Amino acid sequence: MKMAALNILSQPWPPTPSLSVSNCYYSFCNTSKPNSSNKSHSLSHSYHFSLLSSLYGSNRPYPSSKLSAMPTHFSKSGILLAGSGCSWMQDNSMRHNNAAGSECGQGQLYSVFPTQPAEVSSVQDLFNFICSGPLINKLGLTPEAVAESVDKWLSYGLHLCRLFQLNELYLTEPQKVRLYHYYIPVFFWCDDQISQHRSLYKDGEDIPPLVIGFSAPQGCGKTTLVFALNYLFQITGRNSASISIDDFYLTAEGQAKLREANPGNALLELRGNAGSHDLTFSVETLSDLSKLSKEGMKMKLPRYDKSAYNGKGDRADPSTWPEVEGPLTVVLFEGWMLGFKPLPVEVVKAVDPQLETVNKNLEAYYDAWYKFIKAWIIIKIKDPSCVYQWRLQAEIAMREDGKPGMSDDEVKDFVSRYLPAYNAYLPTLYSEGPEGSDPKRLILVEIDEGRNPILGN
Repeated sequence: MKMAALNILSQPWPPTPSLSVSNCYYSFCNTSKPNSSNKSHSLSHSYHFSLLSSLYGSNRPYPSSKLSAMPTHFSKSGILLAGSGCSWMQDNSMRHNNAAGSECGQGQLYSVFPTQPAEVSSVQDLFNFICSGPLINKLGLTPEAVAESVDKWLSYGLHLCRLFQLNELYLTEPQKVRLYHYYIPVFFWCDDQISQHRSLYKDGEDIPPLVIGFSAPQGCGKTTLVFALNYLFQITGRNSASISIDDFYLTAEGQAKLREANPGNALLELRGNAGSHDLTFSVETLSDLSKLSKEGMKMKLPRYDKSAYNGKGDRADPSTWPEVEGPLTVVLFEGWMLGFKPLPVEVVKAVDPQLETVNKNLEAYYDAWYKFIKAWIIIKIKDPSCVYQWRLQAEIAMREDGKPGMSDDEVKDFVSRYLPAYNAYLPTLYSEGPEGSDPKRLILVEIDEGRNPILGN
């Protein structure tokens, strides 16, 4: 999935246009039909075509051929594969005509411009929906700020519809929530963090990229969130790169040595927990990324092949690694255990005696990872057992799509190797934040079982 993101993001995209709110209505797709007494809130398809043409170009089909060729792959049930948690995309509204053939689901495909009148609402309704989101106050986005930037919200929403192959004329409620209550608000926060970071440097000084850390349990949608943010950075002229803690796993040979050194410890039998990462390699990579501040500088981003050695995994061949070019503005660094910090031995042993070695291994992770991260997004879940359900959904989607997937028992065994760490370290992460983090540069986004943000604490 990460390579798919980099492939599409390397392509040139049209600049974000200026859309006037004063004479523009947005196809926001209320589930109820427009009130006949409020006909000014209805738009003709010709106007929609004009609006989309201003964004994508009148000679460009929607979605573009480049997007149609994007290697992002969806299952028949509408879930983005690789466990990235896109069940919110399930619906016929994501199915567009595609001359090259689409794998976004079976059933009759239809044009992005339906033959029936679209259900629409005004920019005022979009504004009200945005301001009702649970993250608005938490991220410091006042109604006044939203009103001033509503053109951008409109434009970013259309771009994300394009990215995820959603029909912007018929967005479902979960799709509206995901775009306007989650991805776009977080993007505004990240963009503000970049501005703050760059303000610390004088004119003419080399500005290292801001590294933003994303800590979130498996399956809760962090990879898709990073994918969406990466795309929005590209269309707004921010040069970005994304990397995962998965990319720093030990090689297959290193994993074998780890198993031999910890016989009987199920938590270190396979990749995942602290100790299964090449920390020296992590430091080298993150250091090189932080120096990518000048035009013409290039480096390759490491990638990990989870399918190698019958699923045990190995570092991917360097010849397949994507290349990133400076100057970088931002690095999006994500991982399921990012920000975990060691606890008193008696605390972790009470959760699971096998965690004692993992806890000791965590002591080296601040210098290897956290010291590079200047801003944090922590995605909070109420119950770690959600990870099992999310992982099961992804595996079922893979099996339905004809791809090999783990059985239910295998999923249970797989997740069981992570649950002790979740139970031990998540409470401290949520209450204290990662070691060395600045509370003013950290946001906690609590999500529900549907992976959507809620008000939380």
